Amino acid sequence: MKIAVPIWEDKVSPVLDTAAKLLIVETHNQNEIKRMEAILDELEISRRCFRISRLNIDVLICGAVSRTFSDMLAVSGIHIIPGIAGPVEEILGAYFKGALNQSKFLMPGCKKTDTAH
Repeated sequence: MKIAVPIWEDKVSPVLDTAAKLLIVETHNQNEIKRMEAILDELEISRRCFRISRLNIDVLICGAVSRTFSDMLAVSGIHIIPGIAGPVEEILGAYFKGALNQSKFLMPGCKKTDTAH
């Protein structure tokens, strides 16, 4: 399984549509086996979506994302978990524990979402 998180410094990037980097964590049986970063320099949403879909991402944990971009990624088979904020390592840890829907990980104004994995 591949999990992606748009990053800015050591935190989840606030807006996926304009994020410059993705952290990609490859796992097996919920154990991390590999990490890499991908640069997102595509400005057009359709090209950005194509780039992300070619990375074979299964789950994308992000902050804000436009409806258009979210829909395009979902059609590509990527499960989107939007409205998440905080330090990347804490977010990943919470995801693996099934605890990502805690209010401390939600962007202000966001409701709890389905974080099943």
